[in-house]
Amino acid sequence: MSKSHQRFGEKSHQRSGEISQRLAKLNPRQQEAVRYIDGPCLVLAGAGSGKTSVITSKIAYLVQECGMSARKIAAVTFTNKAAREMKERVGQLLKGREGHGLTVSTFHTLGLNIIRGELKTLGYKSGFSLFDPEDAKALLRDLMQKDAQIDADQINRVQSQISTWKNDLVLPGQALSHAVDEDEQYAARLYEAYNRHLKAYNAVDFDDLILLPVVLLQSDPEALARWQRKIHYMLVDEYQDTNVSQYLLVKLLMSERATFTVVGDDDQSIYAWRGARPENLVTLGEDFPRLKVIKLEQNYRSTGVILRAANTLISNNPHVYEKTLWSDMGPGDAIRVVVNRHEEAEAERVASEILTRRIKESAAWRDFAVLYRGNFQARLLELKLQHYQIPYKLSGGTSFFSRNEIKDAMAYLRLLINPGDDNAFLRIVNVPRREIGPGTLEKLANYANDQATGRGISLFAACHELGLEQLLPTRAVERLGRFVHFIDGVRKRMDQGDAIAAIREMLRDMDYEAWLHQNASAPTVAERRMANVWILIDQLEKSMQRDPEEIEASEDTETDSVEAAISRLVLRDILEQQAEEDDSDRVQLLTMHASKGLEFPHVYLMGLEEDLLPHRNAIEAGTVEEERRLAYVGITRARRTLTLTLARQRKTYGELMDCTPSRFLDELPEDDLEWEGRADKENPEKKQARGQVAIAGLRSLLD
Repeated sequence: MSKSHQRFGEKSHQRSGEISQRLAKLNPRQQEAVRYIDGPCLVLAGAGSGKTSVITSKIAYLVQECGMSARKIAAVTFTNKAAREMKERVGQLLKGREGHGLTVSTFHTLGLNIIRGELKTLGYKSGFSLFDPEDAKALLRDLMQKDAQIDADQINRVQSQISTWKNDLVLPGQALSHAVDEDEQYAARLYEAYNRHLKAYNAVDFDDLILLPVVLLQSDPEALARWQRKIHYMLVDEYQDTNVSQYLLVKLLMSERATFTVVGDDDQSIYAWRGARPENLVTLGEDFPRLKVIKLEQNYRSTGVILRAANTLISNNPHVYEKTLWSDMGPGDAIRVVVNRHEEAEAERVASEILTRRIKESAAWRDFAVLYRGNFQARLLELKLQHYQIPYKLSGGTSFFSRNEIKDAMAYLRLLINPGDDNAFLRIVNVPRREIGPGTLEKLANYANDQATGRGISLFAACHELGLEQLLPTRAVERLGRFVHFIDGVRKRMDQGDAIAAIREMLRDMDYEAWLHQNASAPTVAERRMANVWILIDQLEKSMQRDPEEIEASEDTETDSVEAAISRLVLRDILEQQAEEDDSDRVQLLTMHASKGLEFPHVYLMGLEEDLLPHRNAIEAGTVEEERRLAYVGITRARRTLTLTLARQRKTYGELMDCTPSRFLDELPEDDLEWEGRADKENPEKKQARGQVAIAGLRSLLD
């Protein structure tokens, strides 16, 4: 035997040993989920049951044990954060070239890749734009202006309706027949004009990233065959959150081989309001009769008492697949239910208790999380935490990409790769100020859209036309000419050499920093904003420095890689709410919706009252089952202790109103609850003991 064959044999034996060791760490159900690869598989993964370990182990198993090329595997989930974590964990299992070409991404990034690979088939030009929700809203506002007086709520309603139609695969020509009232008929007419304008701008919106691939794969057998050859195995995380179009994308790609694993939990489906269809779990069994269902019921997160409460609560919802979470972590502490006089007393109680428990238990601030149904509940709590000088992080802060300076820089980048992007043009044609007024822009737009050919051209292209001189004053034509000449020069430098250097030079040449200083409240504010812009450009540069094999696989040229990198930044803009992960030592304040996927040693669930949880809108709409799932998600975030709080009175529109305890409290196992502040439920001995503990805690603080 040659030395090379011997080394290969040793490596293969070593790898087989590693796989065996990895699988040995999984429980029997997890092992079954990893090893089953011969057909469609649904893994019903309860909260805290180690589903990510199953997905990442299965990817490694397919590559290392089954000999499948990583290029043929696609794992998709819903958020950039989840995709990034999955990619990191897979990277620890697949060494060297084993993982090359593996797709681990969000649904929307997968859709973007399909669109980029099928540009000609779909009828788009290279360097198409991706409209974020604000861009889309601006376009709708322009289209609606001519109809009547419009307000922000009306624009939001139309935008939401169009998004719903796209997610449900209702095309513009079909929307009118789906409209149930005058408002929807109006939205249907706008939908057609909106899509027509998007196509004219060589642009797509966020929902198109799934809609366009699905429509293409349904109507073009050759394109379908191409993508079925590319993807031999799919893994889908958080499957209960898929909408109609996402379900169809998976079904189309996997229709020939039926080799896929979807992981989900119908009890954690809490996004119906944005199109998620938990019934996709049922449809899957109907479309793939050979579907194998594997339940992961062992929980590695919470105590027995917390899991019993979660199981008992959710048993009040109907189920297609029954499952019961269990844990070998012991029963743990009783669940405390604290009744307070009013909402201020509730916030005071939570804040003071976090302070006392941190000292008493030597806990970190980050060990505590306060969850609530609506963001407004955090206002009073913030004041109380500030009073006690408790550091906290409030979820839903300002997104990095929603800052004005970043939106300006992104608009310049979008215009550089796609001069036909009218939205980007309109945002930055006067930033920094170039004395190009709204009257000039209106005439320019009319000229661009009313060409004799009837086809229309972009605003940027219209600025190059000689005919513009007959419509606008000479000074206005010169100013527009200087702007497009400036952008053309930057594009030329990008094509000729270092694209990033050309972009940095552009920002310096137009003295964007001086513009920030002119419009900032203080020099330090302007400096911080400029620093944000440089962070963005650094991020763009890093995004271009991809694996050579990845670039080769996507058939990008050097210029294409700039376009691809900017497209990825625009997509990240839409998908990510926070610019960076924050793991500093602070109490976490977040809605129950935002808490999904997270876990904390100590959880406070605030506002267990009718009309709050369950929410009044859900009670009126008859969707209490989803509110119950939301409460279930909140409960299962807790690892060691869980405290539920409510108020007897709460201010509504300035008036103090009596509150009714949530029906969900009656659905919890009574023996596992320890009530405080309610005489008929409270244990007098425990009440006295609590008082003594509180006094001791205050003494230690004073000492």
